[in-house]
Amino acid sequence: MPDPTLIPNRGEFVDALRALRRGHVLVRACESWGGCSIDGGIVQSAFRPLQEYALIDEFDNPNGFEHIQYFRLNDRGRDFAERACQAWDRRPLIERLATRFLG
Repeated sequence: MPDPTLIPNRGEFVDALRALRRGHVLVRACESWGGCSIDGGIVQSAFRPLQEYALIDEFDNPNGFEHIQYFRLNDRGRDFAERACQAWDRRPLIERLATRFLG
């Protein structure tokens, strides 16, 4: 049985879901740590779980740059993002702050 994908930074993961849910695009310039961004902000660890849980799909951006990948939430990702963001918002503030601090 394969190891489940871990979410190293849950705060960043929720932030990425929230931005993608608003229609922002995840841009992947390289495979190195921090090689992705959403709306100009660096995404350090959220790309891998988004991709491995099949929440995003790559799309062709004819106005984009060569060798750059562009991703949006797919239907599964939109459903998941809606539930995850609602669950996150229901958590007490102190718990959300601790989660951001600890990852």
